[in-house]
Amino acid sequence: METKKRAVALGLFDGVHLGHRAVLDLALVQKENGLQPAVFTFNPTAVLHKTSGKDGYIYSHINKYDILENFGFLGNIYSADFEELCGMSGEEFAENVLAKKLNAGIVCCGNDFRFGKNSSCGVEDLRNFGKKYGFEVQTAEPVKINNITVSSGEIRRCLVNGEIEKANTLLGEPYNIYTTVVHGNEIGRTINFPTINQNYSKGQLVLKYGVYFTTTYINNKKYRSITNIGVKPTIAGKRTPLAETHILDFSGNLYGKNIEVEFNKFIRPEMKFSSVEELREQISRDIAEVRSFM
Repeated sequence: METKKRAVALGLFDGVHLGHRAVLDLALVQKENGLQPAVFTFNPTAVLHKTSGKDGYIYSHINKYDILENFGFLGNIYSADFEELCGMSGEEFAENVLAKKLNAGIVCCGNDFRFGKNSSCGVEDLRNFGKKYGFEVQTAEPVKINNITVSSGEIRRCLVNGEIEKANTLLGEPYNIYTTVVHGNEIGRTINFPTINQNYSKGQLVLKYGVYFTTTYINNKKYRSITNIGVKPTIAGKRTPLAETHILDFSGNLYGKNIEVEFNKFIRPEMKFSSVEELREQISRDIAEVRSFM
């Protein structure tokens, strides 16, 4: 039977922003007291349930895991499907998940944390259950940046409006896409601007359509890049939105690889051009602008 107690950070952690990191830090510092820091979270699609489908989730499953692992929770992330636990009462969650499954000695969360069926329980309920099932509760205060309370909702608003630099400040690091490079229609190659194509997951929030100055990481090396988010209106046909990234000063085959692309600055909205040649000329201007940033 496992005997080492854990310090468990609780939350959906969509975006793993600065407010979330305050909760995660509470768990991490308990390593000094002999507790194993851990995270209990839900799969990103839980956001769709929480907001009745109104909002998309910020990061895919692989993105969120990557950030949490790099933050210090490698091998200690417990992620559940919302449907599996949404019918549990608050006390059942405290007893069966926190006390029995995770062996929690300390539970860390935001002061507005809700849990249990229909989000019926709050932090004071959690403290009471902790007294019964053997864990302490610590809460993190909201984080404010420039008098703005950091929240996933505010970050979503920034992202859909192209306010990428503000979103990055609230996130604590650049927003990124970290997913598999897939085959596209290879239009970029025909105009001498080959791109890597990356799809958004179903239900994931899509950035404001447009062109961004980005940084692409390949084999731990940074490359300046330019990324278009959208549906390529110049090209005939209907398609789902995706990210197309032209990597400056790089040549190579990246199909099938997971590549990280960080977003730094919004350059312009997506546009429909009268011809592919006009599109090519605009891309040349966009690339010249990106080169001027560095």
